[in-house]
Order: sequence, then structure tokens, then C-alpha cells
Amino acid sequence: MSRIEVKSPGKVEAPKRRALGKGLESLLSTPAPPEVVVRSQAFAARSAAHTAHNADDPFVAHPGGTPREVPADQIDSNPYQTRMQVDERKLDELARSIVANGVVQPIIVRPLPNGRFQLIAGERRWRASIKAGKTTVPAILRQVTDEQAMEMTIVENLQRADLNPMEQARAYDRLGRDFHMTQEQVAQRTGKDRATVANFLRLLRLPVAVQSKVESGDLSFGHARALLSLDGAEEILKAMTKVVALSMSVRQTETYVQGLMDPEKKRNKGEDKANRPQLDPNVREAQDRLQRQLGLKVRIEDKNGRGRVLIEYSGLEDFDALMAALGAAV
Repeated sequence: MSRIEVKSPGKVEAPKRRALGKGLESLLSTPAPPEVVVRSQAFAARSAAHTAHNADDPFVAHPGGTPREVPADQIDSNPYQTRMQVDERKLDELARSIVANGVVQPIIVRPLPNGRFQLIAGERRWRASIKAGKTTVPAILRQVTDEQAMEMTIVENLQRADLNPMEQARAYDRLGRDFHMTQEQVAQRTGKDRATVANFLRLLRLPVAVQSKVESGDLSFGHARALLSLDGAEEILKAMTKVVALSMSVRQTETYVQGLMDPEKKRNKGEDKANRPQLDPNVREAQDRLQRQLGLKVRIEDKNGRGRVLIEYSGLEDFDALMAALGAAV
């Protein structure tokens, strides 16, 4: 176990929030590279032939991004899709809305060499349109590479609010691995804070059984962060079992985990507490807040307004997450 010591006094300025990354719009406006154009010659030839006879041909990809009606049965699902779980009830609601009002926001597809299309963004709208009995779907066509399509899909999904924490964690991880991005670059691309990206990536260190509970909604992101403060998979699994069995809130879980982490509570039996200095309640509250925020063990030693803050970390990933939370570059 390693430890970082922060001595007082001295103010630490809050890290400035970074400007939002360009996100999906910058990707959608990326011009097609020459090799993509070459690979799509068959598609372009067919588009040109149709355009000569019909100005409203649905297979013409316009630079301005004008939506076209594309046959729903000619669209293939996206192999880079981040969302693994789909709420069928909400999908049925969307299908009923499409029956009544149509598809309000076009999906995004790219042409394939075999004449079909691959979905980039808008899988729920596409699936709901099929459920609604629609034979065509309004779509914006983009000619992009495999890598561009993957990045666009992941970024588009991360900018939505309905991904569960584990899906988000895996999406950030995939951006980093497949595109060799640092956490800072992932944060800029998705418009998130680096600390947010680091905290989600830490979820991947949880035992698989705990990840499944987070994915199913039995545990929230806050529960998971609290459990990450514990050392070792066995200790985390034991704590998770109790948290789920007792339906603990996030705050109760944090208190429970802090109790497990505090060795003083194991030594207190039989000791005379009167001879030991008592921690000021305000300092104790600040210590608890820091532990909840960082997901690491924190101890504040204070004497008349002077002292030090001790932060313990158990690996390089914890250290990196701590530096991100403090706004420091690693």
C-alpha cells in the first residue's frame, strides 16, 4: 500500500473544468479519406445512376447530410455497439411514438461494398422503426473507415444518458485500447472530465460478479465506487453480498466500507478511549467527504488548524485516478 501525504496550510485551487471535446459533430463532419472513396466506387456508381433518373433517390449521400429514406431491411447492425442491454418496454414506447409521429431524428449509416448499409448511430430508432412496421428509415449517409465508424459509435453512445456504468466503462476502455488514446485524450474526445473517465475505468477492476450487479442495476455507480476502496476481490465480494442482501443505500455502503477500512475499530475493544485524542467532528466530516470523493482511504491529522492529509493507494491505477481527481497531469 502506497501513500501520498498532503501537508497544510495552503489552499489548493479547484481544477478548472476542461472545455468540452468536439464530440460526435466533429466526427460527423470529417471528410472521407481517399481510400474510403475508392472502396465505395460501386456505391457511388449506383448513386450516380439513380440520381440521373430521380433527384430524390434515397441512396445518394449528400455532403450536407440531407436525410434520405433507406430500406430498413438493408441496414446491418453495428458490431461496435456499446449498449449491450435494451429495455424492451422503452423500445415498444418508441415504436408507438414512431407510428404516431414518425422518426424525428435520422439515424446515421455508412454504405458497404456489398450494397448494404451499416448502422453507425441510432440503433434504438432503427429497431423501433422495424417494430412499428416501417419499411424505410430516414438516414444520413457517411462514407467513413472502420476506425471512424467505431469511434463515432462509441462517442455517440457515451453522449447519451441511458448507458449503465459498466457499458460506459467498457466504452472508455475500448476508446483507449483501440485508438491508443490517453485518458486525457478520451476525455477530450467525449467531452468529459478526465476524473470522470478515470473513475469509470476503475470499475473494470471490480470482480466480475460485482460488475454484473452494477450492470443489472442492483448496485449503482456510487455503490461500486465505495466498494473499490476495499483491498482484494474476496473482501469486495463479501462486502457486496452484504450490501445487496441488506439493500443498503450508497451512504450506508460508504459508512459500512469505512468501518471495514478503519483498523482503529478493531483495536478499540478493551482500550481506554479517554487517553486517545479525539478527532474534531468537522475534520472527521472532511475526511469522510474526501474518502467518498476519491474512493480511497484518507486520514486527516489535525492539531489547532495545522496538520496533514494522508491518502493511501494500492496501485498505479488508483494513483492515476487520484491525480486526475486532483487535476494533475500524469
